Amino acid sequence: MRDPHWTPGDTVVERFLRPDGSIGQHHPLRVVADDGTVLLGWLPADTPIIGSRLADGRLFRDAPLEERFRVPRVRVADFWRDTSTLRRIADDEWSSVWWFFDADGHFLNWYVNLEVPLGRTPSGPDRIDGILDVAVEPGGRWKWKDEDEAEEAVLAGRITAGQLERLRAEGERIGALADAGRFPFDGTWTDFRPEPDWPAPGLPDGLL
Repeated sequence: MRDPHWTPGDTVVERFLRPDGSIGQHHPLRVVADDGTVLLGWLPADTPIIGSRLADGRLFRDAPLEERFRVPRVRVADFWRDTSTLRRIADDEWSSVWWFFDADGHFLNWYVNLEVPLGRTPSGPDRIDGILDVAVEPGGRWKWKDEDEAEEAVLAGRITAGQLERLRAEGERIGALADAGRFPFDGTWTDFRPEPDWPAPGLPDGLL
């Protein structure tokens, strides 16, 4: 069976899975383009998502580092806050590139979410969040994000040491592209505007 291929204007749901196969978060995306292997999707600010928090009620960032990957998590109804994102998700890459836009539609920066790719389902792409990330500013200056969390995630069994090594290599590849000003950090899509008649993407019923 061929992998799903989506049409501009479709809604897909990007799912972030845990190593045990359970689903952590659901992010709905409006399809901008898809060639069967690379998806470009739009997630506007204030779109309902399924997020997660610690089972004791704390937000992830409110817990000490040594607890963040050891306390069980639960899914919660939430919203994508403050900024809108255009996401490039390639099936065979251990990252997705997010273009961030402010409320007036002005490009802010790139954020590269390092991820373990798990392929496509009929409803959207599946990934494992790799914890470690790369932030890229206009002009190409870049830096690692959440290195301490990534190391702790390995100790807690959230990702493997081998996966972290592969994610670091992907981050270095991304950083080299940023240093050189090459795609996707060459200005492509920094002037993106969604179709004016597109409603915000929605989630299917029954996820909680």
